[in-house]
Amino acid sequence: MDMNFSPEDIAFREEVRGFLADKLADRLRDGARRTPGVFVEPDIGMEWHRILAEKGWVAPHWPKEDGGTGWTPTQKFIFEKECALAGAPSISILGLRLVGPVICEFGTPEQKARFLPRILSGDDYWCQGYSEPGSGSDLASLKTSARLDGDEYVVNGSKIWTTHAHHANWIFALVRTDSSGKKQAGITFLLLPMDQDGIEVTPIHSMSGDHEVNQVFFSDARTSVENRIGEDGAGWSIAKFLLENERGGSCFAPRLLQSIDKLAELAKTQPSGVNGAIAHDARFRDRLARVRLEAEALEFTELRILAELAKGRAPGPQTSLVKLLGANIGQEVDTLRLELLGPDALQLPLERPLYGNEAPEPVGSELAQTAMGRYLNNRAATIFGGSDEVQKNIIAKTVLGL
Repeated sequence: MDMNFSPEDIAFREEVRGFLADKLADRLRDGARRTPGVFVEPDIGMEWHRILAEKGWVAPHWPKEDGGTGWTPTQKFIFEKECALAGAPSISILGLRLVGPVICEFGTPEQKARFLPRILSGDDYWCQGYSEPGSGSDLASLKTSARLDGDEYVVNGSKIWTTHAHHANWIFALVRTDSSGKKQAGITFLLLPMDQDGIEVTPIHSMSGDHEVNQVFFSDARTSVENRIGEDGAGWSIAKFLLENERGGSCFAPRLLQSIDKLAELAKTQPSGVNGAIAHDARFRDRLARVRLEAEALEFTELRILAELAKGRAPGPQTSLVKLLGANIGQEVDTLRLELLGPDALQLPLERPLYGNEAPEPVGSELAQTAMGRYLNNRAATIFGGSDEVQKNIIAKTVLGL
């Protein structure tokens, strides 16, 4: 694999840097930096979304004919890396990288014409209805049901850990339409409007104090049969396609390496209590070096996957390896950050958001204000999108052939 960028890629990198320097306002950087949760608040995320949409850069993972950029896999990597280095917000993936590619791949021409432009523009905000109480890692055991009533599906049940459901006006959901055969064969992929009496959103506040996730209850909620993606009972195959995009649809390493660089700088000023700054402590240097090597190895793994994509191959089960490593390295970075900050990291301001005129004053550094929230929120990274155990089983069976 040739690791050198071509002259065209270097020119593209300079174009991206120029765009970020011109369009990425300090307010957006501040919002991203002071967000302890998985997603930034919509006022920050959607503002950046619309800036990218105006440029035509908001959906690099879509086919060009559906509104994508037409970038090569290398250009996608360059874009994500430069955004990470510049401190750009991570925009919501639920519409752009999850249901959007599903509609591109499996949707009818009418569904593409109806939904894709509104995802690109940000006029529709999506949430994901997969996990249920008792059906998380074993997603095929889901019980939320949908029965056909004329030209509509009637949906009953509940979904849980539904990120940003309190902001969304659409939900894409896996529902059971047949219980007579193999459990995977009776699942259907539906799109439902959220603004109806049959849907209730109940907030779930995490131990960090954030409200990102919810439980969603369906009581005779309705959606047109025209909002079914694929055939009745084809939801399991569509779900696997979507999960490959969720687990490997973006590059983890650039943001991890940026965070590690910040830890190295912080270590130069944080006292060890023994021998000057923590940066001089051999045990800390060893841990930081190890996590950096792991992140760099992850970056090479992501580049190998991009090389496969450049040959026209699907991302495949290797994305489980990326998700597994990215989540665990991220948690180690969070732990090192807490240890560096010491007692200052114990603060956990519950006011949200932590930016703007009403933001509380941090105790110590601004980084300390979000360190504990990031640590607590990111404990879920090894569960959502498929737990570590699920990823290891996928790798063992489909990658290693065990």
